[in-house]
Amino acid sequence: MEPDARVVLITGCSTGIGRELVRELAAKGCRVVATARRPETLADLAGEGVRALRLDVTDAASIEAAVADVLATEGRVDILVNNAGYGQFGPIAELSLDDLRRQLETNVVGALALAQAIAPSMIARKAGMIVNVGSVSGLVVTPFSGAYGASKAALHAISDALRLELAPFGVRVVTLQPGAVRSAFSSTATASIAGIDWSRSRYAPVRAAVEARASTAEKTGMEPAAFARETVAVLLADEPPIVDRRGPQAAKMVLLSYLPTRLRDKKLGALFGLDKLR
Repeated sequence: MEPDARVVLITGCSTGIGRELVRELAAKGCRVVATARRPETLADLAGEGVRALRLDVTDAASIEAAVADVLATEGRVDILVNNAGYGQFGPIAELSLDDLRRQLETNVVGALALAQAIAPSMIARKAGMIVNVGSVSGLVVTPFSGAYGASKAALHAISDALRLELAPFGVRVVTLQPGAVRSAFSSTATASIAGIDWSRSRYAPVRAAVEARASTAEKTGMEPAAFARETVAVLLADEPPIVDRRGPQAAKMVLLSYLPTRLRDKKLGALFGLDKLR
């Protein structure tokens, strides 16, 4: 890696998208700093020459320490990739507010906290790019993905505001809105519904649909290595896109977003078996 290679800080690198983005960016000659709440999960990446660092996006002290470390050792951050996040699934009408708060704290507040921590150094240099990993689930919210969809919709809105506000200072903001990508996301999402008491839930008759929604990425998702390869190509282009949507599921969800709301509700209700509850 050349001394003037782009410095990239990525959150949530223990599995899936984050891990493959690390490898692809490193292969393109970037100086990559991979982070995770548990740095021991990054041991293999460290063995490949990637710098590994502990970073918990829900912990202000952890953010401050990690950003200070990277700026001190690397001198700058050219690209921040806010990838850390998870999916909280289940009926939103029965979801505990604590679970909702945890979802928003990680997927939304954590991403903004990192952007706020990195932005001043980018503004001072009048250069840099912040990449927020959203989701098409923030465009079309399906049954049983209300918390996750809300977090990604909020992240899209924050990305729009950041893009407009940071543009005068030469800082780009890119929003990734992928469809399903195969990774540990599905296992985490499935674990998120483990606490549902089906004996008391109004949605017990459609339990299979709830569980299927949580595991959608594993069944229909794009391979993370392919996603990373295509995504890195556009991020390192001279003119990166403002919004990048990738994967077959992304295209389907965008098309679904164009349907009249009543028709879309009818289709989604039937798809997830909600008619059985009438």
